[in-house]
Amino acid sequence: MRGTVSLSLLASALVVNAFGADDVIGMFNEGKVSGQFREFSISREVDDTRPAANNDYTRKANTIGGYLKYETGAWNGLSLGAAVYGTIGVHLGNRSNVNDVDPTLLSKDNQNDFYLGEAYLQYKNGNTTFKAGRQKLDTPMVGSDDARMLPNLFEAYVLTNTDVKDTTLVAAHVTKFAQGTFGRAYTSGILSATSGYSLVDARGQTGDFTNMGEYAIGEKTDGVSVAAAIYSGIPGLKLQLWDYYAHDILNAVYAEANYGFSMGNGVAPYVAAQWINERDVGSNNVAALNKVESDFVAGKIGVKVANFDVYAAVSHNSKDSASDNGTHGGTISPWGGMPAYTQGMVTRHQFMAGTDAWKAAASYDWKNFGVKLNTSVYYAEFDMDKLNGYAANHAWTAKEKGFDVIFNPETIKNLQLRLRANYTDDFYDVTTGSVSWDEYRFILNYNF
Repeated sequence: MRGTVSLSLLASALVVNAFGADDVIGMFNEGKVSGQFREFSISREVDDTRPAANNDYTRKANTIGGYLKYETGAWNGLSLGAAVYGTIGVHLGNRSNVNDVDPTLLSKDNQNDFYLGEAYLQYKNGNTTFKAGRQKLDTPMVGSDDARMLPNLFEAYVLTNTDVKDTTLVAAHVTKFAQGTFGRAYTSGILSATSGYSLVDARGQTGDFTNMGEYAIGEKTDGVSVAAAIYSGIPGLKLQLWDYYAHDILNAVYAEANYGFSMGNGVAPYVAAQWINERDVGSNNVAALNKVESDFVAGKIGVKVANFDVYAAVSHNSKDSASDNGTHGGTISPWGGMPAYTQGMVTRHQFMAGTDAWKAAASYDWKNFGVKLNTSVYYAEFDMDKLNGYAANHAWTAKEKGFDVIFNPETIKNLQLRLRANYTDDFYDVTTGSVSWDEYRFILNYNF
């Protein structure tokens, strides 16, 4: 196992010792062990029609792992926590062949890995909670993105308060990012930066707690400062506003409104809207980034009828033809945040410059049949502008459709079985050919 204990955890241990041995014993006697065992299998059948490419191939991987967590009990509101994360490849092909073994379930060089992913101090006093150290975060633009074997993790200092009625206030400072296994799907550049990961090549950084700026653009910065307010005081309405100040990189504002109501007889319509605004701050010297100036807007409308849920969403991202704009006006999200209504299971082109996207989806909960089963299908299209930055000066339409089946058997509590598939057409397209695939995933999660 690799990894070092964060300074915040070491400091917390010193503080706890000052309370006396009896208090320490009480905290640990009330401690709890929890975790998740995960088995993940993936198979992608790739159709690459570019003349210089490897044409058709199938990339697979099978892994077991998950995380094991220990949390102490609380003494006067103070508690500690730590978790080890790991992944082990099973029945793999040639680990060094990128067209044979899927990299998104494994660590650097497609190897097994274990690391200390969480190590934190938490203090609660009334309606205020403070958490410091290595931890999992799930916010719109900084998130765990737990889409493959292991999630993204962070070193952060997070303060939340709910003293104001129906309102949650958040203040945080995030200093380090530990990429999960999904980030290994991306090598660098616009595709990576607009899909939730680094502008530079970070394939070898899984589980490494890296300075936020160094991970995102290859230059150390003072991290990302976050402030947010979430309001739900009006029935059916939820409003949230987030500001992310990434020192010497950008300032990102995320705003979202959701509203739903019941018409009776099991019919419940809902609507939602989101906006992301990004602008330069400070000075970065990364030529591929240069100016940051983008706006992303999206809307969603849907209805729940009994156990059915159907919705449609549209989005638009700004574009900028200026020569000093390395992303051409695309929205970058290099720390795992991926809140867009129009994203596919794999295709996340909606953040590229000038992209117009739409998505339709439907799901059904089979609980009335006495089974804990949920099934869903979706279809999405991404109309790419020639300034997209992924395929130079080339416009095309990428498409993705897929399904998701989630089953929780009654006979084994806390077990979830999941089958997912996506069929992607023209994910990448140039005048000489394109890249498409059919992908299947089987996931077993057992929580304890």
